[in-house]
Amino acid sequence: MRRRRLLGLAAGASLSGCGFQPVYMPTASGNPGVAQRELAAIQVAIIPDRPGQLLRQALQQRLDGSETGTARRYELNVAYSIAGEGIAVQPDSSVTRVREIGNASWNLVAQDPGRTRLSSGYAKAVDAMNVLESQYFAGDLETETLQRRLAEALADQITLQLAAFFRKRATASG
Repeated sequence: MRRRRLLGLAAGASLSGCGFQPVYMPTASGNPGVAQRELAAIQVAIIPDRPGQLLRQALQQRLDGSETGTARRYELNVAYSIAGEGIAVQPDSSVTRVREIGNASWNLVAQDPGRTRLSSGYAKAVDAMNVLESQYFAGDLETETLQRRLAEALADQITLQLAAFFRKRATASG
């Protein structure tokens, strides 16, 4: 355990020498950093269908800061789709494993009168599940679990892309 801690400190020291700073780094006074403050100011627009609801919930969990009452200055619009394909096809043409690919393209706009587009990006996640001869309800639960995993992975990617955008914008302006 002690060795891991020393290796972690050594890695951190070597990265700080090259100018590396964590994206979510707080200010010197301990307050939330630029990325955290700006992420908390994002309102996530409604994403249709159940998979979209799962993605929206995952994004809201990541973007909402610990501070309550943060004014919403940005709106995040996400177009989300899931495509599936059978990857384990049996000789009788039945499928026993399905791969699901989640694609999300997003746009960040300012909530100003001109709805200024600030940034955009794309995220992709892949997951799979076995198709077993089970009860219909169990299959629905497995599908929901897979969609939740895709939503979590996509929300992580989108949040990191947004944080990097805000961090880069703050560095360029100041």
